[in-house]
Amino acid sequence: MSKSIKFCLLYRDMWQSSGKYVPRVDQLNKVAQPIIDMGCFARVETNGGGFEQINLLFGENPNKAVREWTQPFNDVGIQTQMLERALNGIRMNPVPADVRQLMFRVKKAQGTDISRSFDGLNDVRNLENSIKFANAEGMVSQAALCVTDSEVHTVEYYIDLADQLIKLGTQEICIKDMAGIGRPVSLGKIVGGIKAAHPATLIQYHGHSGPGFSVASILEVARAGADIIDVAMEPLSWGTGHADLLTVHAMLKDAGFEVPDINMKAYMQVRSLTQTFIDDFLGYYINPKNRHMNSLLIGPGLPGGMMGSLMADLENNLKSINKWMSKRDKPTLSQDELLIKLFEEVEYIWPKMGYPPLVTPYSQYVKNVALMNVMQVLKGKERWSMIDDNTWDLLIGRSGKLPGTLDDELVQLAKSTGKAFYTGVPQDLYPDALESIKADMLAQGWNLGQDNEELMEYAMHPDQYKAYKSGKAKEGFEKDLAARKAATTTSSSPATTVPSVAPTPQPSAMNIDVNGEKFLVHISYDDQPAPATTPEKESQPEKSAVNNSFSEVIAPIEGNFMLTKSTGERGIKVGDKINVGDVVGYIEAMKVYNAITTDKAGTVVEICATDGSGIDEDDIIIKLQ
Repeated sequence: MSKSIKFCLLYRDMWQSSGKYVPRVDQLNKVAQPIIDMGCFARVETNGGGFEQINLLFGENPNKAVREWTQPFNDVGIQTQMLERALNGIRMNPVPADVRQLMFRVKKAQGTDISRSFDGLNDVRNLENSIKFANAEGMVSQAALCVTDSEVHTVEYYIDLADQLIKLGTQEICIKDMAGIGRPVSLGKIVGGIKAAHPATLIQYHGHSGPGFSVASILEVARAGADIIDVAMEPLSWGTGHADLLTVHAMLKDAGFEVPDINMKAYMQVRSLTQTFIDDFLGYYINPKNRHMNSLLIGPGLPGGMMGSLMADLENNLKSINKWMSKRDKPTLSQDELLIKLFEEVEYIWPKMGYPPLVTPYSQYVKNVALMNVMQVLKGKERWSMIDDNTWDLLIGRSGKLPGTLDDELVQLAKSTGKAFYTGVPQDLYPDALESIKADMLAQGWNLGQDNEELMEYAMHPDQYKAYKSGKAKEGFEKDLAARKAATTTSSSPATTVPSVAPTPQPSAMNIDVNGEKFLVHISYDDQPAPATTPEKESQPEKSAVNNSFSEVIAPIEGNFMLTKSTGERGIKVGDKINVGDVVGYIEAMKVYNAITTDKAGTVVEICATDGSGIDEDDIIIKLQ
C-alpha cells in the first residue's frame, strides 16, 4: 500500500514571502470557501508570525481577522495552523512568559489548532515554554527545526535537536527550510533519522523555492517518511515563495504516493480571487524580483519570508544611499548593485556572527548589520560601526546560544563598549509583565477584548496597536498606497500581472551655487512642470559637523526618531551634560531600534529632531555647546 501524503496551503506565508502585506479580512472571507472546495488540503496556515502586526499596520483589527478567517476551516474539519517565534512570540523581540502563555490561550479560543513554534537559534530552552504552553491550552504543538547550511548545521545536529524537542513533549516536527537552501539529500537523511528514532511522530516539510532546491527536497523528504508538505499556488507560488501545489501533486503521484484529488474548478476560482487581491492593492507592495527564483540566494541564505519585505525596504535604503552619494558627487548605485553588495556582505559576516540560522528575527538582524556595513564602507567608515540593540542581544547571548563561535573581533568590540555576555536561560531576562500591561490598557480606557485578545495584541505590539487605535496606522497606509498608485505605470495589464511597484525616482531637485548664492533647482520629467526655483534657505541645508560655534550630532540613517525606546527610560533635555559615547536617542529603521551615540561632549542647547517623527540621514538631532 502506497504512503499517503497530505498538503498544507500556506495562504498567509505566500503573501508575506512575495511582498509586505496580506489580504484584508473581507478578502480572506471571500477565498476561504473556494479553498475548502478544492478538497485537497488537510491544513491551512491561517495566522501567526507577522500576520497580526501587518493587520495593525494597515489599520485592521487582527483578532477579528483571525477569528473570521479560521472559522470556515474549523467548521469543515480542516486544521488551522499558526507560526510563532518561541521567545519572541509573534513579534520581533523577546516576550515575557505570561504574555506568551496568554497568546496560546487566545489563539486556541480564536480557532487555531496547531502552533508551529520555532526559535531562530534552535535553542531548545526557548522552545520549552512554547511546547508546554501549546499542550496546556489544547493546541497541537509542532516544533520546527530551522534549516540552514553551514559547518555546524549537520544532519546529526538536526536529528539530535528533534530528539530533544520530542522528549520535551512536542507532538510534531516541522523541517523549516526557510531559505530553501537545505540540500535535498541531507534533508532526506534528517527526516529518515528522525523517523527511525520516532516513527509515530508526524513530520511536516516547509521549504521556500527561491534557490531552486525545493522540488527535489520535497521528493527526498517524502521518500524518507515526511507526512505533510507545505505548498503555495498560483499566482504566488515559486519565486521567494514556495513550490506550487500542482507541480508537487503531479510529482508525488508519479512517484507512487497517495495524494488527494484537486477540484480544478475551485483551484481556478482561488487563483482568480488571489489575482484580484493583487490588483486591488497588494501588488503595489510586491517587488517583481520576488516573483523570480534566484540561485544567488544559495550564498547569503536569506529566507523567502524576509525577501518579500526586503525588496520593498531596499527602495528606501537605496534612496538614502544615493542621496548621500549625490551630495558628494559620487556615483550612485542601482538596486541590483546594492542587492549584490548586500548578499556578499551577508556571506562575509554570517560566520563571524556565530552562524545564527537566517530566520526571523535573526535574518533581519544579520541583514541589517550587513546593510549598515555596506552603507558605512561606502561612506569611508569602518564595518560594525552601527549595530542595533537587538543584534547586540543576539551576539552576547541574551536571545539564546549561538550555534557557532562569535568572531574575536566582535567579542572585543562588545567588551570595549561595556557589554556583558550572558549564558543563562533567556526567558529569565524578561520577567512577567501582563498585569502592568493590563493596568496601562485599562487606564487608557481600552477594552481587553473577547478572551483577553486585545490585551494580548497590545502586549505583543504596543507601538503598532497604539497607531491602530489612534487611526494613524490606517491614515499612513492609505497615504502610502495612494502615492504608490499615482507613481505606478499603466503599461502592464492588471488582469495578468502584478502591478509594478513605484520605480526608484530620478532626482527632483539639485542644489546650485550661482555667484556664491545657493539655490534649490527643481527638475521636471515627462512634460511635468517643475516647482519654481527657490533659494536653498527654504530647504534643509546639508549639515556640517560644526556650525555657529555649536557642535551638531547628525542622524547617521533615516527612520523614525525617538528620544527613548521604553517608558522607563529618560530622554535627553536641554541643559543636559553629554559625554562622548552617550546615547542621545534612537532611530527606528528596518524594524529595529538603532541607538544614536555622540562622538562629542558638551551641553545640550537645542533638540532639533522631533520625538516620534521621521528623520532623514544627515539631519541634525541635537546641538551641543
